[in-house]
Amino acid sequence: MPDLIDQLDDVMPTAIVGRLVRTVGATASVAGFRVPLGAIAHIDRPNRPPVPAEVVGFRDDLTLVCPLADMDGVRHGSPVRLRRTSNWLRVGPGLLGRVIDACGQPIDGKPASALTDRVPLAGHAPDPVARPRIAEPFSTGIRALDGLLTCGKGQRMGIFAGSGVGKSVLLGMLARRATAGVNVIALIGERGREVNEFLQRDLTEAGLAKSVVVVATSDQPALVRTRAAFAATAIAEYFRDQGIDVLLLMDSVTRFALARREVGLAAGEPPTTRGYTPSVFAQLPKLVERAGLSQRGSITAFYSVLVEADDPNEPISDALRGLLDGHTWLARKLASRGHYPAIDVLESLSRLMPEVTTAEHRAAATAIRELLAVYRDHEDLISIGAYRRGGNAKLDRAVELLEPIQEFLRQGVDEACTIESARAALSELWKSATCLGE
Repeated sequence: MPDLIDQLDDVMPTAIVGRLVRTVGATASVAGFRVPLGAIAHIDRPNRPPVPAEVVGFRDDLTLVCPLADMDGVRHGSPVRLRRTSNWLRVGPGLLGRVIDACGQPIDGKPASALTDRVPLAGHAPDPVARPRIAEPFSTGIRALDGLLTCGKGQRMGIFAGSGVGKSVLLGMLARRATAGVNVIALIGERGREVNEFLQRDLTEAGLAKSVVVVATSDQPALVRTRAAFAATAIAEYFRDQGIDVLLLMDSVTRFALARREVGLAAGEPPTTRGYTPSVFAQLPKLVERAGLSQRGSITAFYSVLVEADDPNEPISDALRGLLDGHTWLARKLASRGHYPAIDVLESLSRLMPEVTTAEHRAAATAIRELLAVYRDHEDLISIGAYRRGGNAKLDRAVELLEPIQEFLRQGVDEACTIESARAALSELWKSATCLGE
């Protein structure tokens, strides 16, 4: 059946053919090509395979297409043929354990899997009224998150950090340790070298066995990088609709935004904040709102956000903090001290923690956060030796418990943890703080 569908796609649209008349940057203009937005076309090349492209806009009487591959060998007047009017992706259980590109084609050197289902690339978010309330905790397998930034099943969290602070390592730990039935991992705009490093070092074979990895490296066209984000989300939606709890990891949504900006500028959109086009800020909620809890299953999503110049108020970071259900901030200062994962608890927040934790858990987490805040407020005095024990009881407790708290927050890459063990360790810390205060 899939072969027959593919043959229909090849035969039905061949009557619509345009001619390439202009290329500007990342877009090509086609004359006499009246097809809808999002349609997939092929640009013919002499003695070479055609270049796939997607319709991204219109200008005067011309149709703008953005290539999904390099356009070497394309000529003025090259025929542009409609491939299909809808943008979909072939999916199925055979995707598990595979590494694919943004178009769903395997790139891991293994034979293509038999995939019998199709899903639209641009899906829709669940009906907001029909969404169940998130009331069940999600075990990430990372002690600092499970103890002090507890997430709910179906929550969407951002991992905010500058370059080189440990985002990829943290995502690998999530993929291996989190209690999800299926992982869908999108590597968007990554260096080509880092793909195998992530697969072999961070994800490992155990993590890959229950994962689908979608890859679009930094050298690929901008539309391919934007498509990879939507493809990963569509695959996650497919498994969610099978009743599975899915973990969606996207590294990084900032590179998705940069690619979307490139496409928007090439299509003639005006630049706004820091050169980002209006469509970037329109596409971000359409992307992240598709994750969440539904009547059938769940998509718990972690989006890494590459913070430009370590500025938490740059446009993409600022927009995503308002769209997501919480944020985890990775601090370069902690990473430079060898503190991994470099989660700055005081700068991080899980908006759904009160919904998925007990009163005792919240009280313990609040007490530990308070001690960390007190220590940070007086850190300069302590470092210059101006602190004298006995002047501030709460500061005395913070100084006494600093090392145990840091031990709680540190976790080795191969160190196993469950949400129950994180709660127990947090409870012990809380009891120690209470005893010191008596």
